[in-house]
Amino acid sequence: MAEPVVEKGVVVGNVYDKHNSRNPLVRWIMRGFYRDLFSLIDSVPHNSIHEVGCGEGYLLAQIAKRYPKSSVSGSDISHTMIETARANLPQGIKLTEKSIYQLTLEEDGAQLVVASEVLEHLDDPLGALEVLSRIASPYCLLSVPREPLWRIMNMARGKYLGDFGNTPGHVNHWSTDAFCSLVSNHFTVLEVKTPIPFTIVLCRSKAEGG
Repeated sequence: MAEPVVEKGVVVGNVYDKHNSRNPLVRWIMRGFYRDLFSLIDSVPHNSIHEVGCGEGYLLAQIAKRYPKSSVSGSDISHTMIETARANLPQGIKLTEKSIYQLTLEEDGAQLVVASEVLEHLDDPLGALEVLSRIASPYCLLSVPREPLWRIMNMARGKYLGDFGNTPGHVNHWSTDAFCSLVSNHFTVLEVKTPIPFTIVLCRSKAEGG
């Protein structure tokens, strides 16, 4: 278990590297996550994909490999994460050190915008969704921990007991229904998947007439 990395007041990257875990249960969980996430991506057209909060680049690497015909880019608030992602990703993928609140359609817009495990870290998730709705042309894919299941599972494995199972840096906690309600402020929800213990939402920007 890594110590949380804090930059610009935000816990960045993966406190627990679930993407590369050898634990059979974690590997099963992540197979379900990727299966549902990519099934949603496959369901919409995309000639360009931008991952917001790309962290170390684990997911972005899989996106680039799976969709070689799409232009792929990423951004993250953390200098450390961007430099790590550069080492993990093929050359030619544009990476930008930028807060989600600084993203613009002109520089960061894409036909599909992905923000996976990002919104639970933010003090202003509704403001972040407004920005995402402006740069998504027109689709957005969002994933967050499904609560309270996420914290229950953390406590079941004996982690973060003093914080009732809350992963360091998580300042927002949503059930699937509550998250969809939040997203609906700026997006039309198209489809929802709930692989244990996540909520994944495919939506269309209302700014694009969705």
